[in-house]
Amino acid sequence: MLAGAIYTLAAGDDVNWDWRNYHAYNVWATINHRYDVDVIPAGFQTYFNPLIYYPVYVLRRLLSPLWVGLIVGAIHGLNLVAVYCLTRVLLGSTANAACLAASVLLAAFGPMTLSEVGTSFADIALSLPIIAALILIASSDQPPPMFQILAGVLVGAAVALKLTNVVFAIGLVAAVIAATRPLAALGCVVLGGAIGGLIAGGWWSFELWRDFGNPVFPLFNGIFPSPELSPVNVLDREFIPHGWLDGLAYPFYWLAGDHRSSEYAFRDARFAVAFILLATAIGTSLIRRAALFTRRDIQFIIFFVVSYATWLTLFSIQRYAVALELLCGPLIVLLLVRILKGAASQARWIGLASWRSAVILVVALASVAWTQPGDWTRRAWSNPYRPQLPTELAQPAVYLLLDKPLAYLAPVLPPPSRFYQLADEALPIMPNGKLDARIRAGLQDKLPGGIWELHLRGTSIRKELLDPYGLVIDSSQSCVDIPAADPGNIIEACPVVARQP
Repeated sequence: MLAGAIYTLAAGDDVNWDWRNYHAYNVWATINHRYDVDVIPAGFQTYFNPLIYYPVYVLRRLLSPLWVGLIVGAIHGLNLVAVYCLTRVLLGSTANAACLAASVLLAAFGPMTLSEVGTSFADIALSLPIIAALILIASSDQPPPMFQILAGVLVGAAVALKLTNVVFAIGLVAAVIAATRPLAALGCVVLGGAIGGLIAGGWWSFELWRDFGNPVFPLFNGIFPSPELSPVNVLDREFIPHGWLDGLAYPFYWLAGDHRSSEYAFRDARFAVAFILLATAIGTSLIRRAALFTRRDIQFIIFFVVSYATWLTLFSIQRYAVALELLCGPLIVLLLVRILKGAASQARWIGLASWRSAVILVVALASVAWTQPGDWTRRAWSNPYRPQLPTELAQPAVYLLLDKPLAYLAPVLPPPSRFYQLADEALPIMPNGKLDARIRAGLQDKLPGGIWELHLRGTSIRKELLDPYGLVIDSSQSCVDIPAADPGNIIEACPVVARQP
């Protein structure tokens, strides 16, 4: 916990893109009943489950940014405790100080892990229940059914809170198939997953089903068609590999600093080291016709490989793999321990525990030294985001958002202003739909501050988005500036009027 707090103190105040887009807005909108007033200010992410973002939102309302960062960073630091416990469970009596230290070091200094410590991102927070579920599954060769159910609850809740965690649900199902009683284990995990999913996300899915006829709107609209979106399955495919050879090369791209799976630069040796060691271990086992792995080892490796393959196929977005990055620590250490133990009979020096420990620590330290963390944008603690609004925006108004991310301004601007996003490509406003009707009704219901469009300075004003509503930029008045949360950027607000016939 202390490590997470200290790193956050050094890194600065979190103002990541997703916080500016939907992390803050979704919670604010839920608390203030804005889902029937505004129209997708955060774009399609407006309809993501807000529950996981409540703690950071509430802390930001109660405490100074520095204290929020320290508390959130400390909570994220609990991942290292979970990694330590998992390593002890997997290695048993061979879990000496060097192995435990190497595992924790590898986990602590992962590039995506460091980039998310002390932030509002859910990936690192939800790594905790995912790793905890693995500890339960690996607690013995035949864990009690209650452990398996609880593991399912933890992963099911993680999926409900952030749907991209479905990759770990698939990995968990694959892992328990390798249990001593696979059908019973699978039944327990699936039951637990259903319970966890209902507890963490049932209420939100019901709201979406009631409003749009799709429990995961706007995702999978091809399966649960809603008239508010074309019948397509919204999925970000920007970072997906171009063929299976390209996919196999991804860990080695990251090793070289090629960040094709992330918007921001990073460098990481962990996945390349892990897969090289895994191939070595399998090859050694086949050549010697001797089993290197215990049943629990196999379950853990299956979980990792299946989760990784699913992630690579569905998303290939690096920050969605934070849990896997953390698990590289115990995986690399486990593989090294098993390989070195198997080689001990071939080389006498390898049989010395001190040499094995030295090799494990060198691999861990070299991987850590090679790491270049990502950066999702932070502010200096001495410069918290408290924007001064122009006097022209002192009255409640209708705001047409022609850019992203801008939804974080909604709680800042005067109530009861209204916010309509017109520029989201994944969830365009459907003509004659309920969202379109809400916008048109809101434009007719005048507010004293008038109508304004918002866009980021440096981007052109997308005037064509105003055309369907008969609106144009009012050239007789000046635009005004709002300081953006990300340092150095400005949000421009321009007055809008009805187009003259």
